[in-house]
Amino acid sequence: MSELVLVEKSNAIATVTLNRPEAMNALSTRLRNGITAAFTELSKDEETRVIILTGAGRAFCAGLDLKELGGETEGSAEGPVSLEGDPVESMNLCTQPIIGAINGVAITGGFELALGCDILIGSTNARFSDTHSRVGVIPGWGLSQKLSRMIGIGRAKELSLTGNYLSADQAERWGLLNHVVEPEELLPFCRKLAEDMLSCVPEMVWKYKALIDDGYAINFGDAMKLEKERSRAHVVSKEGVRERRAAIQGRGRTQVSS
Repeated sequence: MSELVLVEKSNAIATVTLNRPEAMNALSTRLRNGITAAFTELSKDEETRVIILTGAGRAFCAGLDLKELGGETEGSAEGPVSLEGDPVESMNLCTQPIIGAINGVAITGGFELALGCDILIGSTNARFSDTHSRVGVIPGWGLSQKLSRMIGIGRAKELSLTGNYLSADQAERWGLLNHVVEPEELLPFCRKLAEDMLSCVPEMVWKYKALIDDGYAINFGDAMKLEKERSRAHVVSKEGVRERRAAIQGRGRTQVSS
C-alpha cells in the first residue's frame, strides 16, 4: 500500500485518507494508483463493512496534479496529457457503502472522487469546484452525469460552465451534502453513521446499495421491475424475520432510553 494512501481499520470500518497534504492531495499518478489499490483490496475484505474516505490537511482533494500533467515535475512523461488510471472505478466496484468525509476543497478530479462516494458529509470548510472547462479537460470519471442527477441540470451547468466554488452550506441546500458539521466533528459524525450501518444486516446493506445504484442507472419503469425481481429472489426465513424484529425492537428501546 502506498504511503500516499493511509488505511486504518477499526470495528469493521476502514478509514481511507489521501495523504499528500503538501500538495492538497492532488491526484498524481502514484496517488491515483494508491487509491485504486486501496479500494480494490478493501472490496475483497469481508471484515470491512463500511469505508470512510477523507483527505489529510486542509484539502479533501485538489484534483489532478496539473504540474505532473504539464510536464513540470521530475519524471513527468513526454507527449500528450495522459489521464490513465481511474480511481473512481475501483470505488464503484466496492460492495461496501462509502462515506465521503469532505474536510476541505474538492476540486475537479477531487469533486469526481467525492461523487464516487455513496454519502457525502462535509465540514464547514468544504468547498466544491468543477474547473474542467477552465483547464480544457473533458471529465471521464462521471462528474458530467452524476452531478446533474444529484442537484439538477441547471445547477450542474452553472457550476461546470463557470468553474465557480460551491460552499458547504449551499451544497447542503442543493442536496449534494447530507450534513455539514464543524471540522472537529467530521470524522466522529461519519464514524457514528458508519456504526449505524453496522447495526443492519450485513448482506442487506450491500444488496440494497446495489439495488439503489442499479435502479438509478436505468429508467423508472425498468427500475421498478428490477426491484420486483430482486425482492422475489431474496428469501428470508421466518426465524430470520423473528430475530431481526427483536433486534429492531431492542435498538428502538435503546435509542428512546438514551
